[in-house]
Amino acid sequence: MPGLGASFGRGAATSFQEDLQNSDCILIMGSNMAEAHPVGFRFPMMARERGAKLIHVDPHFSRTSAMCQQYVKIRTGTDIAFLGGLIHYILLHDKWFKDYVLAYTNAATIVNDEYKDAEDLGGIFSGFDQEKRTYDAQKTWHYEGEGEGERTQAGHHMKAESFTERTGHLENPLPPSDPTLQNPNCVLNILKRHYRRYTPEMVADICGCSEQDFVRVAETICSNSGRERTCCIVYAVGWTQHSTGVQIIRSATIVQLLLGNMGRPGGGIMAMRGHASIQGSTDVPTLYELLPGYIMQPSALRDHGTLECYLKQETPKTGFMANLPKFMVSLLKAWYGDAATKENEYGFKWIPRVDDNYSHLACMIRMLEGKIKGMFLFGQNPAAGAPNGKLNREALKKLDWLVVRDWFEIDTAAFWYKGPENPDPATIGTEVFFIPAASSAEKEGTFTNTQRLLQWHDKAIDPPEDCRSDTWFVYELGKRLKKLYAGSTRERDQGLLNLTWDYEFDRAEVLPDGSASRIEGEPDAQKILMEINGYTVADRKQVRDFNSLRDDGSTACGCWIYSGVFPEEGNNRSRSRKLTPGVYTSPDWGFSWPLNRRMMYNRASADPDGRPWSERKKYMWWDEENKRWTGPDVPDFEPTKPPDYRPNSDSTGMQAISGDAPFIMKPDGRGWLFAPMGVKDGPLPTHYEPIESPIPNLLYPEQRVNPTIELYHVPLNTYNRPTAEYPIVATNYRLTEHYLSGPMSRFDSWLNELQPGMFIEISAELAEEKGIDHGGWMVAWNSRCAIEARAMVTRRVQPPIVNGRTVHQIGMPFHWGFAGETVGAIANDLTSISADPNVSMHEAKAFTVDVRAGRLEHHEDIKPLPAAPWPTREESPDTSKSAQPEGQAI
Repeated sequence: MPGLGASFGRGAATSFQEDLQNSDCILIMGSNMAEAHPVGFRFPMMARERGAKLIHVDPHFSRTSAMCQQYVKIRTGTDIAFLGGLIHYILLHDKWFKDYVLAYTNAATIVNDEYKDAEDLGGIFSGFDQEKRTYDAQKTWHYEGEGEGERTQAGHHMKAESFTERTGHLENPLPPSDPTLQNPNCVLNILKRHYRRYTPEMVADICGCSEQDFVRVAETICSNSGRERTCCIVYAVGWTQHSTGVQIIRSATIVQLLLGNMGRPGGGIMAMRGHASIQGSTDVPTLYELLPGYIMQPSALRDHGTLECYLKQETPKTGFMANLPKFMVSLLKAWYGDAATKENEYGFKWIPRVDDNYSHLACMIRMLEGKIKGMFLFGQNPAAGAPNGKLNREALKKLDWLVVRDWFEIDTAAFWYKGPENPDPATIGTEVFFIPAASSAEKEGTFTNTQRLLQWHDKAIDPPEDCRSDTWFVYELGKRLKKLYAGSTRERDQGLLNLTWDYEFDRAEVLPDGSASRIEGEPDAQKILMEINGYTVADRKQVRDFNSLRDDGSTACGCWIYSGVFPEEGNNRSRSRKLTPGVYTSPDWGFSWPLNRRMMYNRASADPDGRPWSERKKYMWWDEENKRWTGPDVPDFEPTKPPDYRPNSDSTGMQAISGDAPFIMKPDGRGWLFAPMGVKDGPLPTHYEPIESPIPNLLYPEQRVNPTIELYHVPLNTYNRPTAEYPIVATNYRLTEHYLSGPMSRFDSWLNELQPGMFIEISAELAEEKGIDHGGWMVAWNSRCAIEARAMVTRRVQPPIVNGRTVHQIGMPFHWGFAGETVGAIANDLTSISADPNVSMHEAKAFTVDVRAGRLEHHEDIKPLPAAPWPTREESPDTSKSAQPEGQAI
């Protein structure tokens, strides 16, 4: 969440779960927090006990819904319409927190007069290239006076999820503005025009909720925001797994900025992660387009030939990320040690250049086409857990070799001899290596949880037999590769050969009986964490935090945002388990990046003069006597910069950020309601229908879907067109008793006893129409696959009325596959592979099917049907309301 208002696609929570107890209202959308995050859900329940209002907006009534005072049923994939309605309501009824918005956002900033909104162009913004299906944001979205400049934005196929591009570049840190809001091109007026059609009536028509329910939510949120009260928004993958996922989350940031909820206790946005260290995997990272700490991977398609060119292109002139040279050079020194010198640009040339989209989904398509020969899998299960599971299984058959490291023989390890397609092993050439992995209790190290908190876990026992930790495996693989390539003079091998790779234990771990407990060859995870924290090169002393890093090669740091977690020998702050009585921030419990800060943008908890907005919501404030920011948290600001500080015209870096500008990751220090750069599909969130939807876009009939979505037209990845063939909207979700696609939980007898099999939830109305009995078998199918499961006829899913017509919805858990103690149909076999243009996220939360009673073996006529390529803007089919009889299910 570094670029607030520009990207939340893979972002972190701005606050922490304990702070939810201080909320006066919590809106939960795209999340079933009570079941998916039951431990953290105690904090919303604490807030409710203190009088807070809990709201759940979701297609599926769940335990979360039951615990909320307000539940609103919506059609899956219509979240932007609902949130856009909230924005319209806030502006129309003058509910926005004016002092906060005018001081801390770009509401008054003037956008250039070449900009044309989606309102003016039938659902697309200015700068759109129809042939390439991309926007050139620099041409028309920029602020007045900015122009195109020297900097570039990544092309459509490049997913520049980096601080430097997401946060943007401004030549003028104080762009022209109109505090009187009279200029028609100031951001707030553009916002009003863009959302003027998101009326309660339109929201009800699109989402399928009632106008009364929507207005009640809007009134509750507004009445619980402002100087004295704050509202928090909670989301999870129910928002991210859409073709407009990034923009859904941007909509939430606009709501929170308008209401003054960002950076304040009980406010913010809580991104609920799915694993203990999903946050850590994006921080360090496991993503193809990033280096650790969200630094952009050098690109072969930009002017990144040298370190000097790279830094010139990617370093913002103003704001916190002007420190990029310090972070980048320190990273290179951590990787390449003594071999990284000023003369060779610290080994910058050894970093591979990205030239295309290499996300998991795009790579599976390449694999299907025979362009990838080998694959390592750590903690993934694409044979059952990835969208379009059938395509993934077929792609795995094209590999020469596959290495699967896991606790059990999961679906992906067994795809070659079992599965829905009854594969013949004799016809599959993939050589599969299954390598047993240590469980979480059998290894030590840190994980970074949903609130950016690093916590150390000690090893409880040694792994049995040949099981090894992921750390052991990667470390051993690295040593063997370095040995294999030793002596090579090829330039391409020098990065590997010069890689610092010495994490051996200096100490012996001995059990009370005198026997050694450490697995032979196991690296010292503490050494790895110390390198990640950073040190001074000359004396190998740990640096205190990232403020100590330099760009002259004198410091090394493996991940700048984690710097401070191990500030001195023997002080591993991720091990800290000390609770501070009376202080819910608990600064000595783990380490929260960056700088052990629990709440991001907390400068916004005080007014422009540095005083708390109210005593009730006091958090951080300016201590005039001691000339510094103080409060229960680490200030997300320069600790001694006074509120009245103003930059001069030639200020750069943080010196260009005023003392009353809280959002320091942005080049102007303001929260962006309008994003003049950094997103691929529009400066403002806009409602588009899911790729597969049985109805038209009621806002923009000419533009059904996100015009920049990436579609993969290959034989096994068809898309259901908006016809009567597949009229039922489907979504999927998780159960408390199972985990992800089930690689761990389906091998656990106790959990299998609690949830023994796959099922599909359908409404009583749909069950009656299709002759499906509760507990009986039913089939769901579309153009990609057909599955069978038990039917759960329930009121938890109900058909919404959309534009005057009934639209049936069904829901299904995604935990089953063909490996494990219990097996069942794979929900992901029904989903397609597509890619959000910003972060390559698929749309597994909204797809279409048809259903009928019975089992597959009794319905030989049900076969996946071919679907034509998706229509262009000009070829969009006529699916207007008049095309269907009134009141008829679509």
